[in-house]
Amino acid sequence: MDDDRVFREELSKLLEEDGQEVVASPSVAKALAELESRDFEVVLTDLKMPRQGGLDLLGEVRHRWPRTLVIVVTGFASVETAVESMKMGAFDYVRKPFEIREIHRVLERVQGELRFVGEGSTVADIPSLIERWAGPEHREVLQLTERPVEAQAGITVVRPDYENPYRIREEVDAFVDPRQRVAVVLESADRLFGNHRREEMVGFVAALRAKVGEKGPLVVTFDPRRLSAGDVLELRAAVSAERTHGTLEALANSVRRAVLRRAADGPCSFGDAMEAAGLKGESPKLSFHLHKLQEDGLLVHEGDHYRITARGKESIGLLERLDAVMADARKFGGVFPQS
Repeated sequence: MDDDRVFREELSKLLEEDGQEVVASPSVAKALAELESRDFEVVLTDLKMPRQGGLDLLGEVRHRWPRTLVIVVTGFASVETAVESMKMGAFDYVRKPFEIREIHRVLERVQGELRFVGEGSTVADIPSLIERWAGPEHREVLQLTERPVEAQAGITVVRPDYENPYRIREEVDAFVDPRQRVAVVLESADRLFGNHRREEMVGFVAALRAKVGEKGPLVVTFDPRRLSAGDVLELRAAVSAERTHGTLEALANSVRRAVLRRAADGPCSFGDAMEAAGLKGESPKLSFHLHKLQEDGLLVHEGDHYRITARGKESIGLLERLDAVMADARKFGGVFPQS
């Protein structure tokens, strides 16, 4: 979105030549109308606009379409405001004047982000997991699903009431309490988020994980197209160990992941971090991400270098596990096992 017609048309043409599908809008009102009519992965918006500006659009998108990533375009004089927009939830920013390769780099980070939170949407191959649990592993399995499932020995199938998650909790409690080796599968967890606040449902899933505990695996499936990136990360944290929650939040950006991986190889300077993140000439942006990594206890700043902390090293292991989980998610359609 940009009120400068020439800039808007030229950028649209460049992006279309690059294979992107583009819809251009001259104002916040028209951009919102487009967003209401179809799904978009990315919104690219000028920061300064007459009447409503880019920050107004950012607020609306974050509230109404939380899975859509927002990239802010700003002049050199407004970099401080652009960094502030990232604190408000913008995915990234670019400064005018820019070359198309800068947009390409940002869009590459967008694709990395979408892969990180999971893009698969097919129904998981749950039967193969359940057969293993009920067969060689001798577990009793609770499968919460709306799909028609054939009756099998050792498997209890319950139709979940997504309108009333506490009924689901009662079913899980009644199943898990008297048993020692179990496995619990909750399918279509995205249905919960449609009727309840994210915080409540993340807490609900975390409570299921705590209930199942050491007795066996908990698997949650969902359609990521129906959830925001934040919902996906929160769900992943809830199904995994409690202490991973803050780490996942800190790692919810490809720039921070790149910097952390570089620091894992040894102490790195600001310049080393900038090279690893591919942010040449973007000191304010890198400073924002470094501050976030320090704030979450993954890096420390000593002298002229940044060093990875013990928690940062643990997060590298977490990233490796998430890579494996994401491979399973692409194979099984969004299945996240208990870690």
